[in-house]
Amino acid sequence: MFDRIFADPLDPARPLQKQIQERIVEAILAGLIVPHEPLPATRVLSRLLDVSRNTVTLVYERMAQDGYLVPVDRRGYFVDEAFLRQQTIPKGRAAPPVEAIATARHADLTGKMRQRPSSQPSITKPKDWHRHPYPFVYGQVAADPTSVSRWRDCIRQASRNEHLKSWMSDLVDADDPELVEQIQRRILPRRGFRARPEEILVTNGAQSALYLLARLFCGFGVTVGVEDPGYADARNIFALAGAEIRPIPVDGNGLKVDERLAGCSLVHVTPSHQAPTNVTMTMQRRLALLEAAERHDILIIEDDYEHEVNHVGPRQHALKGYDRCERVIHVGSLSKPVFPGLRLGFLVAPPEVVVELRALRRLVYRHPSALDQRAMAIFLADGHYDAHIRRQQETFAVRWAAMLREIERRLPDCRAVMTTGGSAIWLKLPPGVRPEHVQAEALRRGVVVEVGDVHFAAPTPERNYLRLGFGAIATEAIAPGLARLADAIAAAAETQTSMAPSARTAAAQDAAALLSHERQPARPLP
Repeated sequence: MFDRIFADPLDPARPLQKQIQERIVEAILAGLIVPHEPLPATRVLSRLLDVSRNTVTLVYERMAQDGYLVPVDRRGYFVDEAFLRQQTIPKGRAAPPVEAIATARHADLTGKMRQRPSSQPSITKPKDWHRHPYPFVYGQVAADPTSVSRWRDCIRQASRNEHLKSWMSDLVDADDPELVEQIQRRILPRRGFRARPEEILVTNGAQSALYLLARLFCGFGVTVGVEDPGYADARNIFALAGAEIRPIPVDGNGLKVDERLAGCSLVHVTPSHQAPTNVTMTMQRRLALLEAAERHDILIIEDDYEHEVNHVGPRQHALKGYDRCERVIHVGSLSKPVFPGLRLGFLVAPPEVVVELRALRRLVYRHPSALDQRAMAIFLADGHYDAHIRRQQETFAVRWAAMLREIERRLPDCRAVMTTGGSAIWLKLPPGVRPEHVQAEALRRGVVVEVGDVHFAAPTPERNYLRLGFGAIATEAIAPGLARLADAIAAAAETQTSMAPSARTAAAQDAAALLSHERQPARPLP
């Protein structure tokens, strides 16, 4: 029996104890191990698996602690019959006849839906981008071994008895007070302002903050001004909440402050590093925006998702730092610069706003993981966050310079938007070159890039932009990756030139399908 259970070899890259326990648990739940027969002796199973006897002993002991096995003196370990009885599935009603199933009237679930978020244009990139050698993907970072080690230490510290009460209980609608204090002391002063605890709310990432704000302030009859090009997910969130979207152009100085702001109830901006162009809003524009907000009675949502990443000169203070009328709600991320998958963020707003957002958050997901909050509080308090940001700034500055240098060298017909920070380059392709064709050609060469079309809200004749992230790609891979991208651009241009209009449309659809891993599997690289 155990020959069958362990027919597939163990993976040497994963912990052996974990794999052995997983196999035995799966066999118990499948009914493959009968309770009246003992499991193989530790020496027998260790010989079968070619592992140490101590490894098998530890697995058996842990499974006994978890209630799967029962040790019997001089006989070995048996499956716990009480556990098996708990797993017994109660018998239900007899299945209806096949004819009844065939004639049953199924619910029209699609017709009952009041919203279709999946129909909104959104950012797409391969889910398996890790396997490609040149991932110019935005929003991802390469692992920093030092920070990973420090984070593990913080998780272990948070699990100790002195911190147990902070995360064992349901916080209901509260936040970890230690994390709130660290945001007050470590994060906000560097952004140029301070806040009281009652003005701070912890969220599941900055995007969760945007969703809560949209639910609170948006609805039919509300107009939201958004940057164009701008953050597509924010635009979709506001639209889904029933708001009318008003695109406002962006130039090299950030959001244009003009008459288009009149009539807006809210405006969403990314002043530190504009998404997706990464330009920094100038001081003149910031002050003009605040003045316009007061004149037109506008609430500003400042999405400061990447404040710390600056390569030239000192960081500018957040827009919130110049707010004198409480018109700016500041949104930030704690996890994006370190571990994007952790999903921890925060917002700062007047107390009366935070009270309502806290009540709304309770209805949606109550609160972010209390364990993650306490671990992040320790990570901040011990200086690991600041140390990580320093290392990241040094690495990103080198990659940023390499990106601009190699783009000028290898892509002379393309134009990179000049920035002072951020983790991506906004690249304009040569006239007439379709970005989706470039994206497909690049992917075939192992290069992952992001098409810029989705970031535009207003129709434009030329949407030939790419966003090239450099947070996840190794510095030494930038030059060869951009060389392959140059080949992809040349191939896309040559293909388009030789295509009839109908064929170009079909090629564009093929390119979109190539990137949609939900619809079809990834094609192997040639």
